[in-house]
Amino acid sequence: MALAIFDLDNTLLGGDSDYLWGVFLAEQGIVDGAEYERANARFYADYRAGRLDIYAFLRFALAPLRDNPPQDLLRWRAQFLREKIHPIILPAGRALIERHRAGGDTLLIITATNAFVTAPIAAALGVPHLIATVPEQVDGRYTGEVSGTPAFQEGKVVRLEEWLADRGEDLAGSTFYSDSHNDIPLLERVERPVAVDPDESLERHARARGWPVISLREPAGLYG
Repeated sequence: MALAIFDLDNTLLGGDSDYLWGVFLAEQGIVDGAEYERANARFYADYRAGRLDIYAFLRFALAPLRDNPPQDLLRWRAQFLREKIHPIILPAGRALIERHRAGGDTLLIITATNAFVTAPIAAALGVPHLIATVPEQVDGRYTGEVSGTPAFQEGKVVRLEEWLADRGEDLAGSTFYSDSHNDIPLLERVERPVAVDPDESLERHARARGWPVISLREPAGLYG
């Protein structure tokens, strides 16, 4: 059974769930709005530019999980999903998932965004397997630290290899869809890499390598 792997943010979603979670927290007054938004925007710009310090970002991003009771976090997350995420799920992304499901492929989302934010998004998309950055918990509370390897850049390769080893599977017949040059290490590992609405760096790389370049946002669906 072949593996169909999907990046999440700006691939299946018409936006970035990690960034939008920060926007939501600021809008709700859960974090200091102006200061948090400035830092959130700076980290997002670093991500897009390929210079993100993932551990510095995670110390920032996971602090609200550490600083608030779990019951409040769950309530806020449900509101966040309704208001920020469901409106940006791309219909063509859903259709792509369903095409792979109908073909009998194993469906997997792999994302640098933490599992607290992304687990319910994967569930909403009907994707049964998720590899995401894992926030550490102790005695039912988040610590603000990361458990294991962040699923970012080469970390996605590490986490996927661990997942495959646990299941006794490999990448034979695999496909990976992503928008970001940060995912080039994993795109280079699968049998069928596909650039989806790619950033400029990934588009150049994909064209040089002869990879398919598709859009889940444009009516034509395929360009180039």
